[in-house]
Amino acid sequence: MNVAVGLARLGHRTLFVGRYGRDENGALLESHLRESGVELPVGPDDAPTSVAEATMDQRGSMSYDFQLDWNLDAAADQLGEILAGTEMLHVGSIGAMLEPGASTVLDAVRAAASHALVSYDPNCRPTIVPDSSQARGWAESVVEHADVVKASDEDLLWLYPGRTVEETARAWLEAGASLVVVTRGELGPWALSRGTGPEGVRVPAHQVEVADTVGAGDSLMAALISALVDRGISGAGASERVAGLGDAEVSGILAYAAKAAGITVSRPGANPPTREELAA
Repeated sequence: MNVAVGLARLGHRTLFVGRYGRDENGALLESHLRESGVELPVGPDDAPTSVAEATMDQRGSMSYDFQLDWNLDAAADQLGEILAGTEMLHVGSIGAMLEPGASTVLDAVRAAASHALVSYDPNCRPTIVPDSSQARGWAESVVEHADVVKASDEDLLWLYPGRTVEETARAWLEAGASLVVVTRGELGPWALSRGTGPEGVRVPAHQVEVADTVGAGDSLMAALISALVDRGISGAGASERVAGLGDAEVSGILAYAAKAAGITVSRPGANPPTREELAA
């Protein structure tokens, strides 16, 4: 949802396909999405809206407690048509690892891979999917079909405790991804593509006074996708165009995405920037 809001605020026509209930929380989510310009082709169902309770520590970092009901049953009749018409599909986190919805998400990725830019953020939640080997299997199933993968260094070290984040990024390129971006907090993002040098590309974090870190990764992901789409990289053949990005292009894309994350962490909550804010 946060990535959908981020993309819509950056001027892209965006559809959110998820589930939420006909309750107060669901109405709040629907209002938030519509106010940001996100389209909702799938309406609410009768189950309670899933809830995450966030707790902030003294450094502004968040931990979460979840009450979840995850499936895409309400989207079953429309999903094929939605996927056929899209030029870009983003999936990630709990939705791509928690059954029964995860299988539907993986099927969607496979269906879209031939004609759309596919991006993925594992955004692991060990309190929900505590088995790292199970999470690793789900992640690798999506990476195989994804063009762009973004993950935090914490995610990669949890998924693959026996190797460095750089080794995992190279392994994911070999598995099928064309661009792997690793976020490293205040160190800034690092990326490796088939077209960059072997050491990849690093850019500094956008320096701000941190309010909290909620939504930082999603804002970076949305701006990363936006920067690619702005360069005409979407639709059929996107994988080859992503793979051809060199150091200079990747550096510019990362800097744009890092600025979006910086703006978000400078204010409370998951509040991604508009295109006008990023241009300032």
